[in-house]
Amino acid sequence: MTEEAVQASRTGPWLSCCIGFVLGTAAQLQQPALWAAWPYASLGLLGCALAWFGWRHRWPAARLLAALGVAALAFGAVGLRALAFEAQALAPALEGRDLVLTGRVAAMPQPGDLAVRLLLDVQAAQLDGAPVHVPPRVELSWYRGSLDGVPQQTPELLAGDRWSLQARLRAPHGQRNPHGFDYELWQWERGVQATGYVRAGPKDSAPRLLERGWRHPVERARQAVRGDIFARVAEPGRAGVVAALAMGDQGAVERADWDLFRATGVSHLLSVSGLHVTMFAWLATALVGWGWRRLDRLGWSACLWCPAPHAGLVGGVALAAAYALFSGWGVPAQRTLAMLTVVALLRLAGRQWPWPLVWAVAGLAVLALDPWALLQAGFWLSFVAVGVLFASDAGPAAAGPWARVRRLLREQAIVTVALAPLSLMLFQQVSLVGLVANLLAIPWVTLLLTPLALLGVVCAPLWDLAAATTSAMLAVLAWLAQWPLASLTHAAVPWSLGAAALLGAVLLVLRLPLGVRMLGLPLVLPALFWQPARPAPGQFDLLAADIGQGNAVLLRTARHSLLYDTGPRHGQDSDAGHRVLVPLLRALGERLDTVVVSHADSDHSGGAATVLAAQPQAALRASLPEGHALAARHAVTPCVAGQQWEWDGVRFEVLHPPAGAARDAKPNTVSCVLRVAAQGRAVLLAGDIEQAQEQWLVASGAPLQADLLLVPHHGSKTSSSTALLRVVAPRFALVQAGYRNRFGHPAPEIVQRLQAHGASVVASPACGAAQWRSDRPERIDCARAQQPRYWRHRL
Repeated sequence: MTEEAVQASRTGPWLSCCIGFVLGTAAQLQQPALWAAWPYASLGLLGCALAWFGWRHRWPAARLLAALGVAALAFGAVGLRALAFEAQALAPALEGRDLVLTGRVAAMPQPGDLAVRLLLDVQAAQLDGAPVHVPPRVELSWYRGSLDGVPQQTPELLAGDRWSLQARLRAPHGQRNPHGFDYELWQWERGVQATGYVRAGPKDSAPRLLERGWRHPVERARQAVRGDIFARVAEPGRAGVVAALAMGDQGAVERADWDLFRATGVSHLLSVSGLHVTMFAWLATALVGWGWRRLDRLGWSACLWCPAPHAGLVGGVALAAAYALFSGWGVPAQRTLAMLTVVALLRLAGRQWPWPLVWAVAGLAVLALDPWALLQAGFWLSFVAVGVLFASDAGPAAAGPWARVRRLLREQAIVTVALAPLSLMLFQQVSLVGLVANLLAIPWVTLLLTPLALLGVVCAPLWDLAAATTSAMLAVLAWLAQWPLASLTHAAVPWSLGAAALLGAVLLVLRLPLGVRMLGLPLVLPALFWQPARPAPGQFDLLAADIGQGNAVLLRTARHSLLYDTGPRHGQDSDAGHRVLVPLLRALGERLDTVVVSHADSDHSGGAATVLAAQPQAALRASLPEGHALAARHAVTPCVAGQQWEWDGVRFEVLHPPAGAARDAKPNTVSCVLRVAAQGRAVLLAGDIEQAQEQWLVASGAPLQADLLLVPHHGSKTSSSTALLRVVAPRFALVQAGYRNRFGHPAPEIVQRLQAHGASVVASPACGAAQWRSDRPERIDCARAQQPRYWRHRL
């Protein structure tokens, strides 16, 4: 038997078991709901028995049996972990109640425009003086300014401190949109089972600092470093980048800088990635080995019981682990540390495993710590990149600087090509200047900016130099981002096409004969040319995005698109346009023709500036007062009753406000009401009109009948009069409102009135994004009902 065959026979079972572990974990993550404990426990025990039997017998079928056993073990173990976590969820009866919580700040607080967010490890909770059970970890917002008209003061909050405070909690409830961010999974991974806000008004229990403590020393140290960086560096944007590289605080990076990093394909460098951890481990290994040899020269005989290379290896990995922990313990850092640990253990044992096994064991280690990391984009980007570099390795590098430069160029080109389909599949965007940007940014960030950010911890003036180097990098990236076709956006492709494109891209970069590599092109091209289906001529569809408390409705015909309202604004750097609508439009491949802003209220106009910046070709039709910020930056066609146009056999008609309506009146009273109709099917989008305007609409004789009604004013008591509902006679009444919003929308009496008129009420908290089509008017599809998962909140 050849040496290669012997090695394959030894590593094959390990590799198949690693693959089985990943597949078993992936299968459990597809469950719509959790089972009872005994099926998971039974599967785990059966998996252990199968794995043991398969491992004892080395015939080929037994290897498959071992892999199946490990898959069953992983499925059962992840299921039991999920059950244990779910059992600690917040009781629905406690949502919105005033609770007194005693707990410790578990991580460095995150300051924002409107509030400071903090993780609290709860030690005790009381409702009306009686103890109650709440989840062990909650996330709270401590608002600045005022809450319910009461001034709020935010004290100094430090990781490790113990507080007693009054708060209102609710279950983590995110917005569910096609191709959107899974907020509930993100909170599940962080161990958060309730969110809420601190009550600190005159009628509430005053927050009390019970103890200044160092129970979370790593987070306390990270917070101290972040504070020192922002105190030292005057420009917040530069300080945010330095903080992200020094201690992994990605939330400190400003939104505009993130947009620039994504456009140029270097956003991975702003997380503490494999490059940073590997560089740190290499330097730490060299320094520990050097120090160990110095000890030997001093007569300590350290090398007699542990050779310097071994000591350097152990010390380097240990220090790299400390750095990964200090930097936030992200998936890329976990993956790199797992690989470094495997390689170190193999070297210490005098063994050498093939790269697929090292790669697979690293994946197993990451998923054993956090099974839900398998659903993170960062997991796939980092593991695919490392796997492709392993598989395409050209062997030892030739000597000389030019040989190293050629190798660097080759490796960056390989990663760029291989990850392009994955980037399009996950983010619907790939940077065409990414190769150039990464060739410049990787050495700049890895060899200069990151060391300066880290060394600034012991020598603060170096942070000034780090800020200066950040400014230089941003200037170069901004120049690259202005190149023609700097980035490519594409509609989200089906997973089958995306997987085929990824396989094709990997084939293109492997060290294979040219004829074999060219087989990758037919796999890549279908994904590049794929386009989402659109309505047929004479038909239209509607997508009511889940944007919380506000309106945002996308209407599409065969060749045109209109966005009615743009959702709320949450703060200076956060709005529904940036959070939801721009990514949604990009994923759907939409190029807007018109944006309609029904009126000036921020829950309808808050995301308009962001949407129009991303879709500059779109015309703006709105009902806004003079001097409004949108009118100052964009040409506005005022909404006036009687305006109408036709796209692809679909008729659009503005029914309100009437000509001559005072634009400086109460915003609700001049809401732009839009009716869209084709082939006897219609929808009515009513903005925030109130009963007086509804009476005017009925009296005007305008065509109001509709299959679907966007309920006026989110279901407020001041709207949805009987007179309007009698004329509209909707089949569906769509309410866009936030989960447990403070206005109580939709009002129970309005829901009863809508149902009494034969309408099925569809509210976004329970439905998520709602989709309706004129060619099947009897059906409405809810995003929350599609691909349900057990970690998602159910009302």
